[in-house]
Amino acid sequence: MTATIARPVEKEEQKTEELPPYNVVLLDDNDHSYEYVILMLKRIFGHPVEKGYEMAREVDETGRVVVATTNLEQAELKRDQIQAFGPDPLIPRCKGSMSATVEPAYA
Repeated sequence: MTATIARPVEKEEQKTEELPPYNVVLLDDNDHSYEYVILMLKRIFGHPVEKGYEMAREVDETGRVVVATTNLEQAELKRDQIQAFGPDPLIPRCKGSMSATVEPAYA
């Protein structure tokens, strides 16, 4: 009886191109408190309170802050979550969520 042993077929390595990175940019307004920004960043991105405070301060001082860099699909999801977070209960005149945008992250 003769046994035939088949050699395993070597697969070519599949090289996938990395997806280009995109920034999620939080935009400033005067209708949201630092507490709101810190809580939102913690819930949506998992940022610790200290990092949330730094980002809240930066958006307040410069008008914008990059809160995450990721692939386009994830960036759009996070932008939508920011824009759906709701009004700041600490500021009575606040009528809605903060604004955010998605931009290519240039190297």
